[in-house]
Amino acid sequence: MIGLLQRVSESSVIVDGETVAEIGHGLLVMIGIEQGDEEDQAGRLLKKLLTYRVFPDKSGRMNCNIQEAGGSMLLVPQFTLVANTSKGNRPGFSNAASPELSKLLFEHLASLGRKSPVPVHKGCFGETMEVNLCNEGPVTFWLRVKPKIEEI
Repeated sequence: MIGLLQRVSESSVIVDGETVAEIGHGLLVMIGIEQGDEEDQAGRLLKKLLTYRVFPDKSGRMNCNIQEAGGSMLLVPQFTLVANTSKGNRPGFSNAASPELSKLLFEHLASLGRKSPVPVHKGCFGETMEVNLCNEGPVTFWLRVKPKIEEI
């Protein structure tokens, strides 16, 4: 499971001309679901997003997490994050989870997020979205949470 996080001063999602989600100061996180991803990864990714220190402290150092900064989070599904771009001139999407599994895991992540102390909003799975953002910094990080490997 991939999360491309961007620190923003504002962000919104528009579908069919209607704003379906918007935040002010916080994180816009594009979410990519890969084959083999599981529900527990959603919880681990959310924990990372909630505790990742990408906001400035009083001295200007990236030392505060989203909770300490008083920010909101906007989750947006984006299957193109899992593209294989190693060969040719066209991205391959064989690494992407099925649309059914992707939707299930994205909605699970959003549900967990809504139970967190941070306001969490989301884009619309399977829709063509216009995503607007004002990247602050700019600050952008690519986070990947892999499935846990069970030891024998």
